[in-house]
Amino acid sequence: MVHILTGRFKDALGFAFDLHATQIRKGSGVAYIAHLLSVAGLVIEDGGDEDESIAALLHDAVEDQGGPETLEMIRERYGERVAEIVEGCSDSQGLPKPPWRGRKEAYIAHLRQATPSVRKVSLADKIHNARDILMSHQICGEVVWTRFRGGKEGTLWYYRTLVEVFRDNRDDALVAELDRVVTELERLGG
Repeated sequence: MVHILTGRFKDALGFAFDLHATQIRKGSGVAYIAHLLSVAGLVIEDGGDEDESIAALLHDAVEDQGGPETLEMIRERYGERVAEIVEGCSDSQGLPKPPWRGRKEAYIAHLRQATPSVRKVSLADKIHNARDILMSHQICGEVVWTRFRGGKEGTLWYYRTLVEVFRDNRDDALVAELDRVVTELERLGG
């Protein structure tokens, strides 16, 4: 199925850039927009429609750049469906964030019941994050785990559980890719 992207996507790209302009990825110094572009690319390649692709660009906006106010701006600019997907991909809305383990357990429970669109964007996000962790591990070794509130054990638990949740809902190449990367992280982290 072919989905054509329109000026809405172009506008969302600029909006995402503006929201995250000063943000960098944990420990790497890479501009955060690279993550958003990668997630959107995975969603588009997976057959995502324009709303899903826009949500991929904005999936971290609520969590990292303004909470409920940002969600309302997304709703006004891109519509209810995009806002629902973005909200469904957020494990918190604002600061301070709830404790890590409880937040991740709640997100996993939420994903089990989430719409296919939320799961599509979330899966793309988790694939890119896991790939980034793997690449960082290859560069700096075990110190990579200090970047994460869950540490090595918690982060590996979280990603392995995500593989299981996604596999319960779809068993395809993207889930296999997340499983492959997580398996490699477990091998290195073991």
